[in-house]
Amino acid sequence: MTLKIHQDHSRFKQIVRGKIKANLRKYVQKGEMLGKKGKDAISIPIPFIDIPRFKYGHKEQGGVGQGDGEVGQQLGPGAVEPGDGHQAGQGEGDHALEVDVTLEELAQILGEELQLPRIERRQSERIVTQKVKYTGVNTTGPESLRHFKRTFKQALKRQIATGTYNPKMPVIIPTREDRRYRSYKLQELPDTNAVIIYMMDVSGSMGDEQKEIVRIESFWLDTWLKHQYKGLESRYIIHDAVAREVDRDTFFHTRESGGTMISSAYKLCREIIQADYPKSAWNIYPFHFSDGDNWSADDTRQCIEMLRNDILPQVNQFAYGQVESPYGSGQFIKDLREAVGDTNNVSLSEIADKDAIYASIKDFLGKGR
Repeated sequence: MTLKIHQDHSRFKQIVRGKIKANLRKYVQKGEMLGKKGKDAISIPIPFIDIPRFKYGHKEQGGVGQGDGEVGQQLGPGAVEPGDGHQAGQGEGDHALEVDVTLEELAQILGEELQLPRIERRQSERIVTQKVKYTGVNTTGPESLRHFKRTFKQALKRQIATGTYNPKMPVIIPTREDRRYRSYKLQELPDTNAVIIYMMDVSGSMGDEQKEIVRIESFWLDTWLKHQYKGLESRYIIHDAVAREVDRDTFFHTRESGGTMISSAYKLCREIIQADYPKSAWNIYPFHFSDGDNWSADDTRQCIEMLRNDILPQVNQFAYGQVESPYGSGQFIKDLREAVGDTNNVSLSEIADKDAIYASIKDFLGKGR
């Protein structure tokens, strides 16, 4: 019976996985599922999975409370008064089941459907950290590693064996021979930490629809990179004419106005990398989203200079996503294509609407960097 249950559960998981893969594009385009995200799992509505259930037979007995009659009137079995009840509807209703899927499973499905290559980590990233692993207890060692519980237990055993233990006065006095110490060894573990630095234009030309696109796409970028790296940090920068670092909630809900100087965001990004994320220890992923409208051609030239000299040599990949806006000129991505579009660790993507998020994720993650 237990084996049968496990087989059925395994088959159900396969069916759920197939439904998610078949509807992945729809899930990528819609953002409501992000509100159901937990720490390690997310709830996804799976369509067309009908849960087995009992159905009562139809015996032409009418409905409850239908027909003429007085309060308290007795009705025998099968005695039904005619009435004007609502007619049953025709056709099958929609069936949906919410299932919890781990972010790890979701990342695997995303990788399979988009055919994303595994990330090739930089050679300079192959650093090793040491971890202390306690392996046992010894009779010698430094006092900082004394195991007090084991020490007093040994003293208690000795006092009981020698007859010096008094239950009415349970005083335990360890001697030098009773002392026990933790023993350990150092394990060398590869360190595979990464950081995403999100940058977003919050000037007057970036509306709620554009910010929602960024919010949805950032969820899928986070999901894939967490699948690739042991530890992932995220930093958030918003900018109009000036840039500042904020938390995640502020990043997606800030309402600003005014002009745009993209160079202010790149300067802050450069400062964060130089201060906190050395290339030898971190895999670095700056993602910038804007509608492509910059203050001036001089500021664009300054951005390109910073990218070439300061940012691109330090990062695994720099990604720029241009979200279409009725108020933005869309010029910035053209300038980037001309200046750094052929660089190996640069990915550029135009995101016209939510339908374009699916292809944009492929643009950003398809290089396997």
